[in-house]
Amino acid sequence: MLTREANERLTQTGPGTPMGNLLRRYWYPVATVNELDLEPVRAVRLLGENLALYRNEQGAMGLVAERCPHRGASLAYGIPEDYGLRCPYHGWLYSPQGRCLEQPAEPASSTFHKRIRIPAYPVQEMGGLIWAYLGPQPAPLLPRYDLFVSEAYKRDIGITRLPMNWVQAMENSLDPVHLEYLHGGYTNYVQKRLGKPPAAIILHHERIAFNVFEFGISKRRLLEGQSEDVDDWVVGHPILFPNILAVGETRSPGFQIRVPVDDTNTLHYWYNASLREPGDAPQGEIPVWENPYKHPNGRLTVETVNGQDMMAWLTQGPISDRTTERLGTSDKGVILYRSVLLEQIEKVERGEDPLAVIRDPDKNRIIEVPREKSAHYVMGGFIEAGGDVQAEIKLDYIPAKS
Repeated sequence: MLTREANERLTQTGPGTPMGNLLRRYWYPVATVNELDLEPVRAVRLLGENLALYRNEQGAMGLVAERCPHRGASLAYGIPEDYGLRCPYHGWLYSPQGRCLEQPAEPASSTFHKRIRIPAYPVQEMGGLIWAYLGPQPAPLLPRYDLFVSEAYKRDIGITRLPMNWVQAMENSLDPVHLEYLHGGYTNYVQKRLGKPPAAIILHHERIAFNVFEFGISKRRLLEGQSEDVDDWVVGHPILFPNILAVGETRSPGFQIRVPVDDTNTLHYWYNASLREPGDAPQGEIPVWENPYKHPNGRLTVETVNGQDMMAWLTQGPISDRTTERLGTSDKGVILYRSVLLEQIEKVERGEDPLAVIRDPDKNRIIEVPREKSAHYVMGGFIEAGGDVQAEIKLDYIPAKS
């Protein structure tokens, strides 16, 4: 168990907090390109800060504090112009760097505008997402992980807005053994309730292991009956520090991106990819879809693998009370992840770059993420039973046939 103070150190995301200072050393997606095409000025929230994201008619983007310092109106309803974003209330114009350029109601000779500045942050477009960096300068490079930049894949993006702390989703990614029960025994219970036959073959974890590497932590599992040359033991699933889980195998890989909106809200992107067929034209617009975590009646979705995971995260509460938990030997991945987070906080406090911060352009041309070449169970899911996957389970990809 953790003390209350240790739990706060792990979960607080705001400016000036130890974890908030660490998280501000990384880039995060705050919107999809599609969303900004539909509405060129949008309110976004990241790491406890309310911001206005915009794109002008020439395609240039900016990200500034949402509140206008004049009378407090929201710049998320502002007018994007060539030189910045204009407040809808009295027309104050702010540059992408946060400088006030114009105050139409002030005398022409006034220099008042030169004394006004609002927080402003760099943004970049990559892989159909708009990424933002809220930390100190010089900003590190936006990591060019393979699925975001490779032309070999077709992609789609799912979005879920979860009312809980981001660490709960990440800890789940360092907990391989929940595969057995949540996606095995519980799946069969759900199927039984639906009047369906069992859909999961439950295999016990013989071994689990974790390795810290240049870009995060790799989790590995060996299930009963598997030999040690299976990809899931040799390669495993990387957790790209601090907030991305890499899933799937080379034909149908994916990323699960957990964006810390604030202490009690997480923006979750399901970034799915599949290999393009030979002769396919390059993909144009990347489709975006909503992935709900609950049914219209308010009951949490447990009929899908992803829904089961979200149920487990959400039912811990907005911020999990880790002062009451009792961890076992199978939780060593969770313990390692917390330890690495706290170690990186200390590195930042010493003025060092934390894990997975990239500044070398040669290293960042394209970062190939280690992943399985074949798989015998679904992403975060369970072994296929009887040859046909049950449709109600909505598996993320079809397992490889042995």
